[in-house]
Amino acid sequence: MQGGESRIVWSLRPLLTVPPNYQDLNRGIDLFNCARFFDAHEELEDVWRSLPFDGPSRRHVQGMVQLAVAFHHESAGNLKGARSVLTRALHNLDGADISFPELDLVRLRAELAHWLLYLNAFVTASDGPDVRCTVAPDLPKISQRR
Repeated sequence: MQGGESRIVWSLRPLLTVPPNYQDLNRGIDLFNCARFFDAHEELEDVWRSLPFDGPSRRHVQGMVQLAVAFHHESAGNLKGARSVLTRALHNLDGADISFPELDLVRLRAELAHWLLYLNAFVTASDGPDVRCTVAPDLPKISQRR
């Protein structure tokens, strides 16, 4: 952790649809929330690799991996790549409430919708960015339901 960053401690209850390696999942979420997107991607990808091919959790964790990749692209200035991967992430997170009932995915999706609008403004504008959308939204957070 860098100065001033706090570590969020997660306590996902064991559920049949949630990955068996909770510590790695929790660490990946923590890294994402600290804007360490490359590291989050690496940690979450390890979780994804460990999941059975036929379960929905694999696709849902893939969506989390893609979220980290999208925001890594954004942080590197690759807005077109960020938009592309974010769009795929949102698709793979459809139905993720089943795999992660303790996460506030409604809030996350709302935050990501703002990001998609922001990225679309830059990527699709032929005469430069839409000045109404030049300020990036706050970075999204993966949080627990209240």
